[in-house]
Amino acid sequence: MDLKFLLLLGLLSGLRARSRKVEDEDYEDLSFNQKWVLAPKTQDTDVTLILNKLLREYDKKLRPDIGIKPTVIDVDIYVNSIGPVSSINMEYQIDIFFAQTWTDSRLRFNSTMKILTLNSNMVGLIWIPDTIFRNSKTAEAHWITTPNQLLRIWNDGKILYTLRLTINAECQLQLHNFPMDEHSCPLIFSSYGYPKEEMIYRWRKNSVEAADQKSWRLYQFDFMGLRNTTDIVKTSSGDYVIMTIYFDLRRRMGYFTIQTYIPCILTVVLSWVSFWIKKDATPARTALGITTVLTMTTLSTIARKSLPRVSYITAMDLFVTVCFLFVFAALMEYATLNYYSSCRRPNCTKKKKSFTRSETTEWVHERIHSHVHSNYSVLGMRPPPTVIALNNSMYWQELEDTCVYECLDGKDCQSFFCCYEECKSGSWRKGRVHIDILELDSYSRVFFPTSFLLFNLVYWVGYLYL
Repeated sequence: MDLKFLLLLGLLSGLRARSRKVEDEDYEDLSFNQKWVLAPKTQDTDVTLILNKLLREYDKKLRPDIGIKPTVIDVDIYVNSIGPVSSINMEYQIDIFFAQTWTDSRLRFNSTMKILTLNSNMVGLIWIPDTIFRNSKTAEAHWITTPNQLLRIWNDGKILYTLRLTINAECQLQLHNFPMDEHSCPLIFSSYGYPKEEMIYRWRKNSVEAADQKSWRLYQFDFMGLRNTTDIVKTSSGDYVIMTIYFDLRRRMGYFTIQTYIPCILTVVLSWVSFWIKKDATPARTALGITTVLTMTTLSTIARKSLPRVSYITAMDLFVTVCFLFVFAALMEYATLNYYSSCRRPNCTKKKKSFTRSETTEWVHERIHSHVHSNYSVLGMRPPPTVIALNNSMYWQELEDTCVYECLDGKDCQSFFCCYEECKSGSWRKGRVHIDILELDSYSRVFFPTSFLLFNLVYWVGYLYL
């Protein structure tokens, strides 16, 4: 009894395995819209017969409805990524999925299958639009691991053709407001040979979409949005339908603020330190002035490396140039101060004389007597000369302002400015302004920061808000 039961169980297991094998031979798994369905293998033969029948008398050199009506191409674009944008080469890179849909009545078929999804091998066997990107410098189709192309044919003759492209497109950047500039970079495409009487492009609803911007390489720009347009361009060979997508970009200022604006401002402020250094410290003030001028020259050169060689002045050029003028003016301020604070007559030099002990008393008395009578009678009260004793010798040192009083005979009171007290009054002052050149540092401590602050206020308000 047990033996018969085991034989019956084995026979049933064999029949079930054979039935499952037959089912596996007659059906295969297909994935469609994320749902697993079963399709009989006999449909492979049906699709092959359909394609052979469609292509038997098909001429791919002729567009659909030739001589009857224009072929209408519906366009969809999915933007995978944008960037980088090159200001020097005036171009940007874009990665897109480009989809074109049209109807070819020659490819209609009758079958239980409504859609035939085919690979790139079928693309070369049917007619496809001769679409070109008019502002592309270079373009590349993706071929890994297989050609990134898709072809779908509906039973009513509608065809969908998609491919993935990476395009380096031209974008004429207007850099007058650089680095606070905004741009609309276009992507322009049209038919190469078919005018509007034979081929018409049109946008589908929501035809331009963009992927997540986290993977985009817009390092210096913010993506502000996009818009699409349709235009007609008249040429000698006919009127063509031109399709354009504009990508609106706005430059980020962070990089240029750190690399150019802040160093320029700090260099200008550093040049003002010279106004608080004594005018007698010629080496210190000269070295500081020359160093700041050379620093501004270097910053100007570095800032220009981010730009093409345009002939107009950009916003950054204006800022760097004004900063350079402020630094240069600070150096010229000391040159002017040093010139007018020194004596201009050969015999008015700061002197230091030494005397032996036997000549000391007689020479000192003669010198004091001479200065007291001459200077008291001509210029009024002034301090007597200084006598210094050092190493058994007597030194007489003229005061620094002695030279100025001795040079009064050669003063020019007809000039616009005057550095002498005696020039403050008189008929020459009519229509003129008196400025004490010896107090030029005091004036500069107020004038330079105030004027630079006013320039920055006008500059930033003008470029950012006007």
